[in-house]
This record gives sequence, structure tokens and C-alpha cells, in this order.
Amino acid sequence: MAGCSPAWPNPGGAQSGYVVEGESGRLLLDCGPGVLPQLRVREGWPRLDAIAISHFHLDHWGDLVPWAWGVMFGPAADLDPPELWLPPGGTEQLRAFGRSFGTEAMFEETFSIREYADAVAFETAGFEITPARVPHYGLLSFGFRVTDSHAALAYSADSGPADALSELASDADLFICEATLAESGEEGARGHLSLEEAAAAFDASGARRLLVTHRPAELPLAAGFEQARDGMELEV
Repeated sequence: MAGCSPAWPNPGGAQSGYVVEGESGRLLLDCGPGVLPQLRVREGWPRLDAIAISHFHLDHWGDLVPWAWGVMFGPAADLDPPELWLPPGGTEQLRAFGRSFGTEAMFEETFSIREYADAVAFETAGFEITPARVPHYGLLSFGFRVTDSHAALAYSADSGPADALSELASDADLFICEATLAESGEEGARGHLSLEEAAAAFDASGARRLLVTHRPAELPLAAGFEQARDGMELEV
């Protein structure tokens, strides 16, 4: 994985970005600040078939901006653009950002843009991906279930407690789940999970392995839990 920090970066860390590689392609789940340089350490420019963005908080999509500059003016100019899968309304959202950052069409000129819909599976990079709406304050946010003929991976993105998480990760081989909070919060609008809430979603899902992510370095992890780290590689 290229990055796993919460909304503020852990020391020396990149924010959300998870590469999923299969026999037929390479997919990046989210592309937060610091993810692109992490990927460039391994190859001059990332060779990806697709990128899927869970929601439009900056720590989950911000490196699409330098990625676009790299296509427009830099070393990615001659490479085929990856498909960029966005939440509903995401195309217009990127146009609005483009009007502020450069030109309205800058992202459409540098990525092959698609939009997904809640609970509607789509295929890209050799995977089937099913988005699931999860609660993240008032913002549209989606977790992803990624499958191929061999395995299933679930990614919570940013989410408060919800039955959708255990359904998303049902019998998955790996559940990458955020655990941002030190303690469980009060009822009402929620955007993140505590470690206990992440563990409860994992237990309810029947998934085989839990990988805790999006957790501040200042919060110790209880014994028996596995935490994501930049550069980590797992076989699913």
C-alpha cells in the first residue's frame, strides 16, 4: 500500500492509497497526498489501469492534482490514462476543482473518467468492484468490495458505524478498515470508527483477516491487531 495515514499525515507518511494487483491489471483505491511520490519510488511513473476514489475529502483524492500535471507537462504525457472511477456527481466536482486549480477540463483530459453508483458492481482492471454507501458525516462516501476469480478484499474508506461495513466485508479474505478514533463516539452523525467499532464490524462480517488503517500514530494499537503501514505488501 502506498499510504495509510489519517486526515493529517503520520510522520513521514502518505495518506490513503491502496494498490490492488491481480493477473489482469492494477487498481488504486484512493489517491491521497503523498501517494504519487510513494508510487514513483517503485517506478518512474505508476502504471495503473484504474483508480477508484471513495469520496472527496482531500486526504483521499488530493494527489490526482499532481498526477494531472504529470500527464499534462511531465513524464506521464505519453502513457495511456488510467480509468478514474468517481462517486456520483464526481465529474462535475472535478470540473469545479479544475476551474480553481487550472482549467475546467484538466482532469477529463488526463484521466478516462467514469462514475459508479451505490451497490452497482462495475468491472475495471480485471476486478469486479461493488461500491457501498457508508456514513461519513454528510458527505457521499463509499466503501469498496474488490473481487476476482481468486479472492475478495473489502475497504471501508472513511465510515462511521454501519451495517454496510460488515455486509461489504462478508466472508472477505481481507478487510482493510479504518480506526481513526481513540474512543467510540456518541450517537448521531458519525464519520469514523474506533478500534473497538472496527473490530466489531470485522467480527460481524466473517472476514478472514483485519488490517487496521487510517489510524493516527499517536494512538497505540492494542495487542492482537494488525496495522497498515506505507509500503506494506500482502498476498490475498
